[in-house]
Amino acid sequence: MDTAAGRAVMTMALEVRNLVKRFGGLVATNDLSFDLAEGESLGLIGPNGAGKTTVFSQVMGELRQTSGSIALFGEEISSLSTAQRIARGVSRTYQVPRPFSDLDVRENIRVGLMPDSLRAMIFGAADRDREDELALSVGFTRQDLDRPASELSMGDLRKLEFARTLATGAKVLLLDEVFAGLTTGEIAMIAEVIQDLRHRGFTFLMVSHDLPAMEPLVDRAIAIERGTLLAQGAFADVLADEAVRASYLGVA
Repeated sequence: MDTAAGRAVMTMALEVRNLVKRFGGLVATNDLSFDLAEGESLGLIGPNGAGKTTVFSQVMGELRQTSGSIALFGEEISSLSTAQRIARGVSRTYQVPRPFSDLDVRENIRVGLMPDSLRAMIFGAADRDREDELALSVGFTRQDLDRPASELSMGDLRKLEFARTLATGAKVLLLDEVFAGLTTGEIAMIAEVIQDLRHRGFTFLMVSHDLPAMEPLVDRAIAIERGTLLAQGAFADVLADEAVRASYLGVA
């Protein structure tokens, strides 16, 4: 169901309206509006420098928009801190994974489970079963749980990012270039994790330059250039759009 009438009766997980972000004279986000229904997966595409990560950072409160509004499950969150937004149910991964390299898989997940990072260092205070459950749910084995993050492959670091994000309790996940730096086998592994989470009802906003890997994982796509909306709709239709082809694919 993707008609205007159909979307009107859906529960909106994320609503971005007239978003503007200026850095001095540079307009990084230009009157951008889109929405994301609960349980939906939306691809955000565009060339390098299009402003995709800037959109993520504004949704998460890591950057404050110049104007416009952001609502999560109907609640305006523009004035909330990043921590408050996470508590409301939205979290993100990063293009470059940010593990605690000296901690093992279980301990890294524990940090995500606990609201105070200092308390997170008091090992044994968190729910060990929950840590193990999260690790296993994204494809780790029990033998992996005591491995330090410094020894993990890029594919396993991506899985750890997922587990840490899920540990926050988020239902809306922003995925930033989760296929970057992965082998073909690792891409398939991460795609399987995403599909499993989709089947479990999670909501996704996804950025990736690997369009073939992204396409089967999203319900719709939006394309932007210099923070301006170019097209939105079915993935194939967006890629076929003349403005998108000229901007993103470099063809007329």
